[in-house]
Amino acid sequence: MGFGCNAAGVVGCRIIDSPRERLLATLTNSLVPCNGRFPAIIAVISMFFVTSSGVGATAVSALLLTLAILLGIAATFISTRILSACVLKGERSSYTLEMPPYRKPQLWTVIVRSIFDRTIFVLGRALTAAVPAGVIIWLLSNISLNGASLLSLCAGFLDPIAELLGLDGVILLAFILGFPANEIVIPIIIMGYLSKGSLTELSSLAQMRELFVSNGWNCVTAINVILFTLFHWPCATTLLTVKKETGSLKQTFYAFALPTVIGIVLCFTVNLISLIF
Repeated sequence: MGFGCNAAGVVGCRIIDSPRERLLATLTNSLVPCNGRFPAIIAVISMFFVTSSGVGATAVSALLLTLAILLGIAATFISTRILSACVLKGERSSYTLEMPPYRKPQLWTVIVRSIFDRTIFVLGRALTAAVPAGVIIWLLSNISLNGASLLSLCAGFLDPIAELLGLDGVILLAFILGFPANEIVIPIIIMGYLSKGSLTELSSLAQMRELFVSNGWNCVTAINVILFTLFHWPCATTLLTVKKETGSLKQTFYAFALPTVIGIVLCFTVNLISLIF
């Protein structure tokens, strides 16, 4: 379920009887890319690693995307194994699947429960995080200080940290401001490079690639953007859902820190290797 939405995946962990294993599944759910992260990953792969068109290029794109997904799945398995061996020790539970008696679905009940118990619950939490974030993004991009927008000043402040990860300040700031929804990370990057006062999208990947390359992107930058898209803090809706499901700020912090630490370590390692060679 996490491939569709990590928040929905966290809610889906309710069906796990064992509290320890339910917590393991909750903490590691965001290590697989949700639907909001796929467009950015696909766009970066298409711009920097597939330069031609046709069946062969499509196959290469699909292969690279599959490898990215498998990396997320591998991180989930490895993290779960480490957590279950160190932090969340305990006996493994047996798995029994009982087939319930078949009953004719009650259409109205299914619709009401799916809308009110699932959809509105997730959308309400998304709205809670999106509105304040939208205000912050607008203020940063439209308020200037000494001739420069607050957005560009913040990006400049983050540059030294971002360079250690093979990124730049605009990219790192876009991930931070994209906290309410992963879908807006790329538009924020474009807005930062173009110094626009609102979220912007370009009409083609060729224009986007030209803009990114002119601002210092290369293959190492693209790899690290893919890695950080895969592994960084969950969106606000997911963290709010983790807090509701676990009732613990500490576990919510762990859900925030686990993918972030993995992303930082991987990006730093890739950047270090590129600098050495």
